[in-house]
Amino acid sequence: MKNPAFAVALSAVLSTSFIASAHADKLDDIIGSGKLRCAVTLDFPPMGFRDASNAPAGFDVDYCNDLAKILGVEAEVVETPFPDRIPALVSGRADVIVASTSDTLERAKTVGLTVPYFAFQMVVLTRDNTGINSFNDIKGKALGNTSGTFEAIALEGDVKKWGSGTFRAYQSQNDTLLAVAQGHIDATVVTNTVAAATIKSGKYKNLKIAGNAPYTIDYVSLGAKRNEYGLLNYLNLFVNQQVRSGRYNELFTKWVGTEIPPTDLTVPKVYY
Repeated sequence: MKNPAFAVALSAVLSTSFIASAHADKLDDIIGSGKLRCAVTLDFPPMGFRDASNAPAGFDVDYCNDLAKILGVEAEVVETPFPDRIPALVSGRADVIVASTSDTLERAKTVGLTVPYFAFQMVVLTRDNTGINSFNDIKGKALGNTSGTFEAIALEGDVKKWGSGTFRAYQSQNDTLLAVAQGHIDATVVTNTVAAATIKSGKYKNLKIAGNAPYTIDYVSLGAKRNEYGLLNYLNLFVNQQVRSGRYNELFTKWVGTEIPPTDLTVPKVYY
């Protein structure tokens, strides 16, 4: 070319274009690698846990497997405690988070979050012989919960508001469940998944779910790196199709049960 400056500029543009076109997004990387690495918490049954043979199991594990199957790759569960979910993603140890991650605005500053794929509803857990069949029936009763949890703060506040009944705080969730089973308290409020897992375990023969508690629903999302728009778009469509195909209801029945129906994944009058 007769114009050296123009040639340099054109070369720079072509180089930039080549680099941009050559860079595959995370979705392409996953498909190309043949493996999907899911960060899953395995101490939160029935969402994630280890079964009798020490293999990962639960709703979140099945969800990861479903996603991998659709992508045509192998699923790899990367065990991550709750505090390690985001670090595992950011550091590159996992491709996506499938670990019951609440969709908070603060968390969204660090990672990209999808539309909700699961929603935790608070329910009343009681014994068969208490006469409690709904949340309204627990007024005036002996109640308790795990100290410091959202449901404990809400339940203790209700007891004070009602001006009747008693509230007792316990150090752990197991202590709370044992207190209900042994009759130290009449009822507690826990997530629907915890209630279902407790009953399904058979450890306490006399417990039952007595309806929903009118507390805030905890919506949880899949997570990917914030700038991976192609992957996030795909994950949103995947969640949508899991519901449309009936797979969400199938997994809910498998891991949570039929005592309570799945919670709607959308907020009324708000578009996801």
